[in-house]
Amino acid sequence: MATFLYKLGRLSFRRRHFAALIWVALLTLAGVGAASAPAAGNSSFSIPGTEAQKAFDLLEQRFPGASADGATARVVFKAPAGEKMTDASNKATVEKTVRALSDGSEVVRVTDPYQAKAVSKDGTIAYAQVSYKVSGMELDDAAKDALEDSARDARATGLTVEIGGDALQAVPHTGSSEIIGIAVAAVVLVITFGSLVAAGLPLLTALIGVGIGVSAITGLASALDLGTTTSTLAMMIGLAVGIDYALFIVSRYRAELAEGREREEAAGRAVGTAGSAVVFAGLTVVIALVGLSVVNIPMLTKMGIAAAGTVAIAVLIALTMIPALLGYAGRRVKPAGEKGKLLGRAAKVPSKKPSEEPSEEPSQKPERPNLGTRWASFVVRRPIAVLLLGVIGLGAAAVPASSLELGLPDDGSQPTSTTQRRAYDLLSEGFGPGFNGPLMVVVDAKGSDDPKAAFTKVGDEIKGLKDVVTVTPPAPNKAGDTATITVVPGSKPSSVTTENLVHGIRDAGADIKADTDANVLVTGSTAMNIDVSEKLNDALVPYLVLVVGLAFLLLIVVFRSILVPLKAALGFLLSVMAALGAVVAVFQWGWLSGLMGVEQTGPVMSMMPIFMVGVVFGLAMDYEVFLVTRMREAYVHGEKPAQAIVTGFRHGARVVTAAAVIMMAVFAGFIGSSESMVKMIGFGLAIAVFFDAFIVRMAIVPAVLALLGRKAWWLPKWLDRALPNVDVEGEGLRGPDSDKGDADRELVRA
Repeated sequence: MATFLYKLGRLSFRRRHFAALIWVALLTLAGVGAASAPAAGNSSFSIPGTEAQKAFDLLEQRFPGASADGATARVVFKAPAGEKMTDASNKATVEKTVRALSDGSEVVRVTDPYQAKAVSKDGTIAYAQVSYKVSGMELDDAAKDALEDSARDARATGLTVEIGGDALQAVPHTGSSEIIGIAVAAVVLVITFGSLVAAGLPLLTALIGVGIGVSAITGLASALDLGTTTSTLAMMIGLAVGIDYALFIVSRYRAELAEGREREEAAGRAVGTAGSAVVFAGLTVVIALVGLSVVNIPMLTKMGIAAAGTVAIAVLIALTMIPALLGYAGRRVKPAGEKGKLLGRAAKVPSKKPSEEPSEEPSQKPERPNLGTRWASFVVRRPIAVLLLGVIGLGAAAVPASSLELGLPDDGSQPTSTTQRRAYDLLSEGFGPGFNGPLMVVVDAKGSDDPKAAFTKVGDEIKGLKDVVTVTPPAPNKAGDTATITVVPGSKPSSVTTENLVHGIRDAGADIKADTDANVLVTGSTAMNIDVSEKLNDALVPYLVLVVGLAFLLLIVVFRSILVPLKAALGFLLSVMAALGAVVAVFQWGWLSGLMGVEQTGPVMSMMPIFMVGVVFGLAMDYEVFLVTRMREAYVHGEKPAQAIVTGFRHGARVVTAAAVIMMAVFAGFIGSSESMVKMIGFGLAIAVFFDAFIVRMAIVPAVLALLGRKAWWLPKWLDRALPNVDVEGEGLRGPDSDKGDADRELVRA
């Protein structure tokens, strides 16, 4: 592989106009496609195989035209102190508002609070429910304005009026913090390279890659039913890995220049060596993201595949456009070690092979070891202490994960400043905490001899269960073979008591099925939430086995070792558990919530753990590949295991540190998003990168390798012969010295 990538790098450097033209053409084509494509709506949310989804699908068949997937709005009224909603003046205001709400062309129906008995027992709170033909994201601005205008007119009479539901749902925005994240990345690149030109290359290529990826997603969003969150997450991950992959290749290019190689040769060798690591690091990320499809949640699958496509583009751009841009930059990208413009002449050294350079120059002072060298030397001397400190620290950070509560966001998770949250609180005050999470029971009596008797029996059975406040009479369809029953729990939607009630209804339904041949299905947002959590929990172990197993095999090929990939996987588990603990502490417990802009704590998003596992695993393997391949390269070239660790850190620690800081800055930039899921994922990925890069890869990994010694690189001879030689170390690029390198390798294996 190194030889192929070496040739690709030299070709891209030499044919830079052609390489750049291809990527600019792709960016233009994707941009035109995105601009001409129809606007994307809100991605449909379905969970195949769950009871809640089966019930929803049944409703679509048996109650046609009911617009079960349309937007809804609950307009909640509260009377002034000392008054009631049944007072004549207040009642007249509500009825006028209901008439105004019914005028919209997209409105299916509006329930009158007084006819629907939607007035609280104390008479102070009432609500009208508005149902629309289309989803909240598809609802036009005129309908939303009419909804808000009606509420404003009602408020003018002295009533408190708030609007809940998804009718006012807006496209999420990320805020200015995203730009701040990119700015931080730019500063880190300038400090790392000491040059604006060299720092600008990774940013430029990353933006081009993300531009192509996000534009393609936007262009296909309507056709493939991709939600707005899909492009945001693809941008988040694509930007981070795009900068990092380009950073590694540019850094290796500067190192090759420092050894006296010509620029075209340096570009080829940079792509052949660092590019090999980029390919395998990108493959681990793609495997982790595409592997999300095993969960069988369409929205999660689409998010994973879209982000994986953006990562693949970032890899291709790093391998082809970076060497092309290096060709354009010429001498403005200086060899490693040069600082400032005044040292530019130092780059003009004769092109020599490293072996031909003088072994010592008395006039020069001994080179001071860099921070990476000093740190690695310390870890090699004190591996047990560093290992214990790292494991204990991550273990402590992971403790909150034991209290993890999963849920899907509703109006109760909105900030208290929003009308949706205030409406939620008013409904809880007037009708009980369970009113915001009603359960819809669907009774399919098509195979029953007496459907009406089956409907009645289901209602009576549910009334006898614990924590049931209200059970509405069965509402059959026109055919009379299916009915819906609304059940209002006594507890809030996210409580364990409500979850037990859902399971209780389903257990009772099994007995009813035996007696009446009627199927009882429970759906609604609360039941869907429970089903999603259970489905994700069931899928977590198979997902880990698939993703970690494939990546483990891939890393065996890369490192030609059994223990190094095993150590990498175990380190990942430590970092992801610690990151989940941090997410729980901030978003569920409320620690530092003000600093993170979390206005309302609550359960962690149901999809967060498995999505975070997938992404963090891929990113964790990035740092593992980049750092350990340098150690492997030094080891196969004859260095002792301990010295190879120090060599790997001398060449790779600074770059990996810069890459981690950049990735953290990019992810942290999304904490400013108005979308709770994006905010949570941004924080979770940022803290996970911190744990994995600076504690696992920079401390635990060298400590474990120091303790293992030569055993770390052990591979059974039969497996060594069976595995393909991908040559990540660039052994095939050593030219005349390759024979010596082969001898070194054989000596090491012996």
